[in-house]
Amino acid sequence: MKKVETAKRRTGGRPLSFDREVALRRAMHLFWRYGYEGTSLHALTEALGVTPPSIYTAFGDKKQLFLEAMRRYAGDPADMENSLAAAQTARDAVHEMLVTAAIAFTGETTPKGCLLASATASGSQASADVRSAVSEVRRGIAMRLAHRIDQDIAVGKLPALTNAAALSDLILAVVQGMSVLARDDAPRERLLALAEQFMLAWPDQQSDRKTPLA
Repeated sequence: MKKVETAKRRTGGRPLSFDREVALRRAMHLFWRYGYEGTSLHALTEALGVTPPSIYTAFGDKKQLFLEAMRRYAGDPADMENSLAAAQTARDAVHEMLVTAAIAFTGETTPKGCLLASATASGSQASADVRSAVSEVRRGIAMRLAHRIDQDIAVGKLPALTNAAALSDLILAVVQGMSVLARDDAPRERLLALAEQFMLAWPDQQSDRKTPLA
């Protein structure tokens, strides 16, 4: 993989040459650590080793760079759908999701927490387009979770009274809470314990009580 070239002007108005994938990964880490507003164009050019015109040429502008970095972080929606479909139950899929999140949020070589949670956490000044894009990603995750939960309800693996939308929202709330704890330097073991505790509250088909998520 070629290295990102340090910024230097070239004749003929040609854009600087740099490894776009490396640049995107570095930008993703900055947005992950500082959020959209907290990441300045100067910080991006310093981290990427390029000039602002090179960023504009490769990505359009800061907003477009963020959106591409966010999509890279969130992954292909089809991958999540395949993972949910491959799990024997929605419970298994959610357990794997929470464990994966606990590990990802406490990585040694990446920022703490979740990029989606930190992206617009700085307040109302963030671009409306950015807030909308992040919300859309979260809605897509919730929708796919709810669909998988509905499948288990339909075949009797979850109580008929289970509210799939509410349960999927609860899962996302737990994930966001794990992100906050991670950014507060909570150790991985604490997040994993939280995940296991949540799974103890998963609706039980064998229980004869009305599920609180109905």
